Amino acid sequence: MSPDPRSTSSRLNGDPIGRTALFGEMRSPVIRAAAQRSRRVAEDPVRIDATAVVYCEGNFGDVDGKTANGLVRHSEKYTIHSVIDSEQAGSDAGQVLDGEPNGIPICHDLAASLALEGTLPQFFIFGIAPASGALSIVERGLILEAIGLGMHVVNGLHEFLNDDPEFVAAGAASRVELLDVRRPRAKKDLRMFSGRVGLLDCPRIAVLGTDCAIGKRTTANILARALNERGLKAVMVGTGQTGLMQGARYGIALDAVPSQFCAGELEATILEAFEGEHPDVIIVEGQGALSHPAYSTSAFILRGSCPQAVVLQHAPGRRHRCDFEQMPMPDPASEIRLIETFSDTKVIGLTLNHEHLTEIQVDAAIEQYERELGIPATDALTRPTERLVQMVLAAFPELAQKQAHVSR
Repeated sequence: MSPDPRSTSSRLNGDPIGRTALFGEMRSPVIRAAAQRSRRVAEDPVRIDATAVVYCEGNFGDVDGKTANGLVRHSEKYTIHSVIDSEQAGSDAGQVLDGEPNGIPICHDLAASLALEGTLPQFFIFGIAPASGALSIVERGLILEAIGLGMHVVNGLHEFLNDDPEFVAAGAASRVELLDVRRPRAKKDLRMFSGRVGLLDCPRIAVLGTDCAIGKRTTANILARALNERGLKAVMVGTGQTGLMQGARYGIALDAVPSQFCAGELEATILEAFEGEHPDVIIVEGQGALSHPAYSTSAFILRGSCPQAVVLQHAPGRRHRCDFEQMPMPDPASEIRLIETFSDTKVIGLTLNHEHLTEIQVDAAIEQYERELGIPATDALTRPTERLVQMVLAAFPELAQKQAHVSR
C-alpha cells in the first residue's frame, strides 16, 4: 500500500535527498541537528522526558482521541511538545481538554509543529484510538513522513508497524525504532491464571466503567497519585495502550492478548507490581464495561485481579454507548448489580465523567447518585481528590490507620 501522494512522505519515504529537501524548505539548522540527535537515541528509544509530538487529527478532546487526551493530561515517559489536529489548530491543548491552558499547542500538521518548536521531537506518537484499530492510507503516509524525518514512532493500534515491510524498511533506512505498544509477549511466554493474586495481603481496587472511553484510566491515575501524596504507597497497573504510553511501570494491553491468557497475564503483572514495589494498595485500570457486549476485557480484569473493591466510572450526560447509537447507556445501579454478581467484590464509590454537563449538573448528579446508590460519588477531575481518597479509606480501615500513622 503506497502512501498518500498529498503527503510529504511521498517525497521522503526513507530517501535522504527528500529529507534534506524538506529540511531546506523549513530552513532550520536547529531541526537538522535535532534530527541527528534523534537518530542517536535508537539504542535506548524510550527514556524519561523523551520529547514527542502527538498526532490526533480530527479527534483531540473527543472519544477516539483518548490516547492523545491522556498523554496531554499525564505522561511520565514523554514531554509532549505539541498535538496535531487541524480542526483545532492554534488552540492550547489544556484549554481544549479541561478549560485550563497547559502550554501545549495544537498545530495544523507535522510541518507546522516542527516549525513552531524549532526542533525535532524524538517521537511521533499516534494518538488516535479508532474502533477499527487500523491505519488509513493518509495515516500511513504521515507515519512514513515522521520516520523519514528520523522520529521514532509509538503506535498503540492493533495494526503492528513491525509486521509491515514498508514501515520496517523505512525504519531501518532512518535508523529509528517502531514501538508497537499493544504487541503481547510471545505465545510461548504467555502466563495462565494461578490464583496466587488472591493470596496477596494488599488491597486491589479496579476502576471499571459503564462504557468505553469514559475516563477509567484518568480516574485510576488521579486516585493512585492522591494516595501516594497522602503517604500510602499506591501502584497503578495499566491494562491499555495509553497507560503504557504514559509510563505505567506495570501494565499490559489486555485487549491484544489471546483470551485464554488474559486473566493469567493480568494476574502475573499484578504479582510483579506487588513483588517489585511492596505497595499498600494496587489500583487496576479498567477497560470497556462488563455490561457492554462488544468488550470482554472487564470480565478478564475482574477475574485476573480478583479485586476486593471497585470504583465505577459513569457519564451521566452520555445518552448512548460510544460508537453504538442503538445502545442506551446503562444506569450505574444496574452495572453495580452486574459487577457484584459476576465477581466477589464490592463497588465502593462512583466517579463521574462530566462531559456535556455544567458544574451545577455535576453537583446535582453527585447528590442524586449518593442518595440512590448509598455510596460516595465525585468527579475525579473537577472535585477535590480527598473525596476519592476517602472512598478508599472508608472501605479499607487498615489503610486509614496506616495513613493516619504516616500523617502524624
